[in-house]
Amino acid sequence: MPEFDWRSPESYKSLQDAEIIDIAGECLRRNVDYRRSYEAMLANSPDGEVTPEFRRRWGICFRS
Repeated sequence: MPEFDWRSPESYKSLQDAEIIDIAGECLRRNVDYRRSYEAMLANSPDGEVTPEFRRRWGICFRS
């Protein structure tokens, strides 16, 4: 598998048909502060669930 090159349009072909929620999730996944916050939240969550406070902080909501 070739190394990902963020400057190459070829690296983003899979995102051509992506929905905005997919792109937003990818941006969060790459955010170092988000990843640290997520790990800390999981470490302190007795049931391993994402807390409402975490969702509010990072603007995460789920459609029902």
